[in-house]
Amino acid sequence: MPDSLRQFKADIFQALAHPTRIAILELLGSGEQSSSALIEKLGIEQSNLSQHLAILRAKQLVTNRKVGNQVFYSVRDPLINEVLGLMRVYLQDRVKEAMGMLDAENLSEVAH
Repeated sequence: MPDSLRQFKADIFQALAHPTRIAILELLGSGEQSSSALIEKLGIEQSNLSQHLAILRAKQLVTNRKVGNQVFYSVRDPLINEVLGLMRVYLQDRVKEAMGMLDAENLSEVAH
């Protein structure tokens, strides 16, 4: 795999490396949202939202359109929501694994 492709992937993961940006993408996964709706749902300040959206736009993960004085955002490619869904499944599996190990450890402590 060429280094340029690895760098591109790393840049995308860097854009996803903040919980607020993931939350934005998850909200947009259900459809287009206005910036005011995102502010309300996320409970963050306009300036904070703008910073996160600028990063997501720079990495071409979201698009926007203006209607009057409102800006609406949407996910550029629904595949990103599939990526986030796969990551959720991956993390759930790791948590189940960890819980299984804890259960096994607790059982061995009780047996002793």
